[in-house]
Amino acid sequence: MSKLIIRNFEDLEALIGKELGVSDYHEFTQEQINKFADATLDHQWIHTDVEKAKKESPFGNTIAHGYLTLSILPYLWTQIIEVQNLKLQVNYGIEKFKFNQPVLVNSKVRLVAKLVSAVNLRGITRANIGVKLEIDGNKKPAYEGEVVFLYHFN
Repeated sequence: MSKLIIRNFEDLEALIGKELGVSDYHEFTQEQINKFADATLDHQWIHTDVEKAKKESPFGNTIAHGYLTLSILPYLWTQIIEVQNLKLQVNYGIEKFKFNQPVLVNSKVRLVAKLVSAVNLRGITRANIGVKLEIDGNKKPAYEGEVVFLYHFN
């Protein structure tokens, strides 16, 4: 899969309304879920207690934290697009976002991205990216929404 190359505001502006691409699949392991629990101090049993989750969870297994699935978005995003000629990129916001479906341990997910808007704010580009995290084998995505990045081009 080849990445889209973005060098400036005009490159982004030309892609408004278009699908930008799809990332590779990423598998959420129990080890990654446990490490996220340690990092965020969120050890709720539905994420970390495999035996209890198999017996008591409505999902029949542990699930990835919703914010874990969101936190890998930048990693998956860089598989879709390469922004060059850049001084700085800032995660600016999340809009119209909804977690739709839990991601079971060992599930594979991928990011689908579409450029909703790109605005030049006195030399800083604000890009609203429509994102959807698809779960392999599941019709309903894990989440859908928009993320907002600020790009400071050279």
